[in-house]
Amino acid sequence: MPSRHHIDDFMRRRIIGKIEEGRKITDVAREFDIAHNVVSRLWKSLKTTGMSSRRHGGRRVRSTTPAEDRYIVHSAKRNRRTTAQQVANQFLAASVKQISRKTVARRLRGGGLYARRPVLYVPLTRQHRTACLQWCREHHNWTEQDWACVLFSDESRFSLPSDCRSQLIWRESGTAYRPENIQENDRYPTCSIMVWAGIMINGRTRLHVVANGTMTGQRYIDEVLLPHDRLFRDAVGDKFVFMDDNATCHRTLSVQDCLDSEGIQRLVWPSRSPDLNPIENVWDALGRQVAGRNYPPTNKNTLIRALTEEWEKLPQQLLDNVV
Repeated sequence: MPSRHHIDDFMRRRIIGKIEEGRKITDVAREFDIAHNVVSRLWKSLKTTGMSSRRHGGRRVRSTTPAEDRYIVHSAKRNRRTTAQQVANQFLAASVKQISRKTVARRLRGGGLYARRPVLYVPLTRQHRTACLQWCREHHNWTEQDWACVLFSDESRFSLPSDCRSQLIWRESGTAYRPENIQENDRYPTCSIMVWAGIMINGRTRLHVVANGTMTGQRYIDEVLLPHDRLFRDAVGDKFVFMDDNATCHRTLSVQDCLDSEGIQRLVWPSRSPDLNPIENVWDALGRQVAGRNYPPTNKNTLIRALTEEWEKLPQQLLDNVV
């Protein structure tokens, strides 16, 4: 089979010489073990341009110098939340040279920077971290049977304009958890509704919408504890462990008194430790289900209806898995 290796100038001259001697293109191609169309194009190029040597196509000249490439990378590192277009505008103001945002993106990729979503974190004090560590040490020997008797409950807020986290940052691969690439997230959107629910292995509560005001201690007893007490007693026996947020359970002493009077054991829950509660993963799944509906909610009433419907649709296997 004829080869298609690169033909240097010396080989080109030999091929042209054979053809000028009167040899056929087919015979020359067979003699040099080169494809027929390669020899044919070479001969045609000689007749039309008068040149047999290969013309090296000129590459497109780079719009930036290496020094300017470093400037683009440093600009993105100084403010990692800036966009490629903003970097291009800064470059134009500094060098009076216009480049496109695509050029900026290529230079940043060449410098090891990629557009990624920043990691969010809740600010923790030393006391928060100490309490969380102590709690984990006290419960690390619990078995699956122990956790099966726990009702994991919590409150969560869902906003009408969902947080799509569309703002990106420029960072290197493998640096997601560096301080400069993490964004603090300690505030909820103003337009939102609060819901409460509880999950456990082989069970869940209904989704309770906290309407018209804040969740006081008495409302917590009337709307949350008493309505769901009998349901989960039937599921796990006479007593079950109730796990909830400290801020909720300590609003008033009446809440703790209600738990004691009903014989409900409550695990002491360290504050600001949402990663310990598996229901946080369920809230995330619920939010994604609502955002992915064919007709996303457009007002408060449709948001409540969507949350309630999607909560009922969540498979129990998902709840069991996160627990």
